[in-house]
Amino acid sequence: MPLHSITRAAALCLVVLANAATATELVYLPVNPSFGGYPANGPGLLASATATTKHTENKGLGGSSFFDQSPLAQFNQTLERTVLSQLASAATSKLQGPDGKLVPGTFSTANFTITVVDLGGGMLRITTTDRSTGATTTFEVAQ
Repeated sequence: MPLHSITRAAALCLVVLANAATATELVYLPVNPSFGGYPANGPGLLASATATTKHTENKGLGGSSFFDQSPLAQFNQTLERTVLSQLASAATSKLQGPDGKLVPGTFSTANFTITVVDLGGGMLRITTTDRSTGATTTFEVAQ
């Protein structure tokens, strides 16, 4: 092999090894602008997400959301929830002992019967029965 081709091979190896020596670690660059990515990516990501979503908006029981209602309907709904919250607080206070813990027993209102059963080990089962329909809801909590 002539000296000239050995020199070329050595030079080629030197160039290849020099490129490998300049390699650096991988650096993650986020795409989503919410996580530090380029802000112009936002509309494209939103369009892609909107095009692929299969979620349909649930309109709730009444067919419209709270904000689609008139101010009077919103006020009445808020008032109704406040009254129900106060009734629930009153019922809960009658189910609590002086130490603030729930006491096993039965409490009745005009519309509901609430039964608290001690399951042992600090667990309670609370059953709420709708007196007009007989429907019940049961859940367990730690005391």
